[in-house]
Amino acid sequence: MHTPRHFWKTAAVVAAGLSGALVLQSMTGRPADGDPPAGAPGPVISKAETSALRVSGDGTSASLGKRDTGPFSMLGVTWSDPSARVAGTVEVRTRQTGTQSWSSWLKLDGDSGQGESGALRGGTEPAWVGPSDGVEVRVDGRGTTRLPKGLRLDLVDPGSGKVTALDPAAYTVDEDETPDPSASDPGAEPGTDPGTDPGAGPGADPGADPQPGETVSEPPAAEPTVPAPSSPDPSDPSDPEPSASEPSSSSPTASPSSSVSVPPAPPSTAPRPPITDRAGWGADESISPEEPGYLPDGRVKAVVVHHTAESNDYTCAQGPAVVRGIYAYHVKQLGWKDLGYNFLVDKCGTVYEGRKGGTDRPVMGAHAYGFNAETTGISVLGTYTDVAPSDAALTSVARIAVWKLGQYGVDPAGTATLTAGDSGRSYAGKTWAKGAKLSLPAIHGHRDNFNTQCPGNAYYAKLPTLRAWAGGPVSGLTLKSVTGTGKAGTTTHTKSSVTVNWSATTPAALIAKYELLVNGKVAATTTGTATSAKATLTAGTHKVAVRAVHQSGKTATTAAATVVAETTAPAFTTKPNLELRTGTVNTAAVPLTLKWKATDGAALKEVRLTAPTAKTYGPTVTSAPHTAKSGAATTWSLKAYDQAGNTATASVAGTPVILQETSATKSGTWTAKSSASYLGGKSYTSSAKNASLSWTFTGRSVAWVASRAATSGQAHVYVDGTKVTTVDLKSSTTKYRDALWTKTWSTSTKHTVKIVVVGTGGRPAVTTDGLVYLK
Repeated sequence: MHTPRHFWKTAAVVAAGLSGALVLQSMTGRPADGDPPAGAPGPVISKAETSALRVSGDGTSASLGKRDTGPFSMLGVTWSDPSARVAGTVEVRTRQTGTQSWSSWLKLDGDSGQGESGALRGGTEPAWVGPSDGVEVRVDGRGTTRLPKGLRLDLVDPGSGKVTALDPAAYTVDEDETPDPSASDPGAEPGTDPGTDPGAGPGADPGADPQPGETVSEPPAAEPTVPAPSSPDPSDPSDPEPSASEPSSSSPTASPSSSVSVPPAPPSTAPRPPITDRAGWGADESISPEEPGYLPDGRVKAVVVHHTAESNDYTCAQGPAVVRGIYAYHVKQLGWKDLGYNFLVDKCGTVYEGRKGGTDRPVMGAHAYGFNAETTGISVLGTYTDVAPSDAALTSVARIAVWKLGQYGVDPAGTATLTAGDSGRSYAGKTWAKGAKLSLPAIHGHRDNFNTQCPGNAYYAKLPTLRAWAGGPVSGLTLKSVTGTGKAGTTTHTKSSVTVNWSATTPAALIAKYELLVNGKVAATTTGTATSAKATLTAGTHKVAVRAVHQSGKTATTAAATVVAETTAPAFTTKPNLELRTGTVNTAAVPLTLKWKATDGAALKEVRLTAPTAKTYGPTVTSAPHTAKSGAATTWSLKAYDQAGNTATASVAGTPVILQETSATKSGTWTAKSSASYLGGKSYTSSAKNASLSWTFTGRSVAWVASRAATSGQAHVYVDGTKVTTVDLKSSTTKYRDALWTKTWSTSTKHTVKIVVVGTGGRPAVTTDGLVYLK
């Protein structure tokens, strides 16, 4: 028993009778307004219309003048002979619905790949143009090539509205039931003549071509019926047999009970990604009621990637409509049994079930002529000649590929040996004979097994990346940082815990997990979406790394980082101390130097001054200049940090004291001078040789303060009765309150400092402003 391949083949085609306008009707024969009642399950109904192109006298060019149409969003140009090709260029432009805005000329991809054995027509790839109501077409055969016969424009309105859940596809029946012959389509009526369509006129043929300039449409009709079993008619051209040169993608035809032997759905080594099923995108199952076909040996050996060669301007929300449009074009306009691709992916990464039969089964598609019998086809919606698919789309393609190939033990990064179902030629010019064995990548482009630009140059250039993403191991895995408390060179230091941060170029959706390794052992496990993990370490030196586990099971590991865990605090080997220094003295700012030395057994990070002011010093710094208010006791607090965050503290206190010149013991002649520039507004000056001043104090550091000029003389300095130096006060610039000589002792004890005028020739004057000591 045999059922005609497409029950709608005899649908009538009639002239619309409208000058310069295209009118679209329901694609299934249902009225255009025949949507299911609110809340009722049902498909989204697509509509289609055709119009013949006017061919030039020499047959090398064709056109369709600019004209108004009914609403459509997808179009293609088709011709009578499905094996023919257009060697020239096919271009269209469209008008956006409700506007006078016409698009630029869009070049249509030359052919749909001859994917389906027994197709009724050949055609370009369908192009999504968005909601439109006007069109113009031009075909250029380059002046020497005659165009194929029966050229026509096909417009598709994929329908709109809420997509609701559907019952299983029409071919699915319970083997225990004996259903009515019409039961495979819920809209069929028992007893309907299988050879007719209720809406078809006598002798009508959807493959017939309209006359040039004539617009044809399918009239509204009742719900289509499913034909009862009948004997095949060898003379019926509307039921072509599969080509002997290509393993048929059709299965045993529909019958009251399923005659297809459904192969098993083996488990995969990779998880199944989310897939929007046919009901989810609103497939109208009544237009393709045949049972699915399956690969002859029940195994997918390779994945062929495609683009749909249409606009990339669709929105994420329009993805289902684009899929419905392609489905309608393949089935209604080209005469295929079902949508050609096994899976479709939109630019936002949503995956759609294509040809029915079970996403987890080896379904025979119609996407790669000569190689359908051993492959599955994944097509990204859009054209990718100049721009690559989005990462979201590529990620989804990789996930589908590794899942499907993982069902049959095929390495996505490996190669596959395929048997050509017919002679052919690749886009690169490689040729082969029928039956030839071709070694191709397990994931390859359509152009590798057919003479087409598909999947576009930019997409094709991404295939090595796609294979790496799908087949693993995880690529671009990099240990970005190990965050403990500090880092010295390439070694990280911590008291006990670290946070490890990493990155990878393989999309997270293809990564099964990450493992944090400490000394080669798993210390923590995260999901494939994670980019960091924490670990607690014991004291000592450790090697820390990250291992990424791809969905395929392949692993990649970063280089190891060295981490030292330790809890020993640093030490101040030289306790903080203060000493006076040279510089200008003010009662509010006496210059002094703070000194210290800190060390650490592992790595000193820094020393911080926390009081009376805040400063931070590097690990090798051991002193710093400061000032302090005279007469005020000040505590200087330091805190040493090592790279692990361990700390130690130390402090020193000191009080700078100013001794005015009037408090000194005098000998010889000294004259008092007054000026706001002097400490306390006064100073002593003397030019008398051996005139002296002496101060006695208890402290650990001292500085003599004087005024200086170009005529200033010299003075001897005695400490505790012993001459220690001679100081020259001469200065090219005038200076006041200048601490120009200092001395410091290890402990605070009683000392006497005396200055004696030298009486330098020509500049004997010495002006002193007092003494400062630190107690």
